[in-house]
Amino acid sequence: MLILATMRTLTITRALHDQIVAHARKDHPDEACGVIAGPAGTDRPERFVPMLNAAMSPTFYEFDSGDLLRLYREMDDRDEEPVVVYHSHTATHAYPSRTDISYANEPGAHYVLVSTADTDGLGEFQFRSFTIVDGEVTEDEVRVVEAY
Repeated sequence: MLILATMRTLTITRALHDQIVAHARKDHPDEACGVIAGPAGTDRPERFVPMLNAAMSPTFYEFDSGDLLRLYREMDDRDEEPVVVYHSHTATHAYPSRTDISYANEPGAHYVLVSTADTDGLGEFQFRSFTIVDGEVTEDEVRVVEAY
């Protein structure tokens, strides 16, 4: 039996969208990474949490384990969950790599990728969102709004 994944929609404010892009451009040529937390069960990204790429690499990102533990404790205290997990690709298009897929462990999150491969900090960029569950990648529609 063939089961087709349903496309989801990431609805995100212009301000949060722009913060992700700015972080990606700022950290270029290294990959940037972070989380946008939101109220549990809402699928509404609200709180921008840029993280340090502990790998400090142009081809790989890694959350610092201590920072990540603190973030999850904080989200738990605030009844939040990771609605968006984002990172940038500095030399390739905005599509999850095999490594990205293998590390995706938040089935309810939108995995946002921003490609800064063809930019000098001022040019075009790609901003795409994906759902990754059990190694299966489905692209999400992205809807940028001024406010919720």
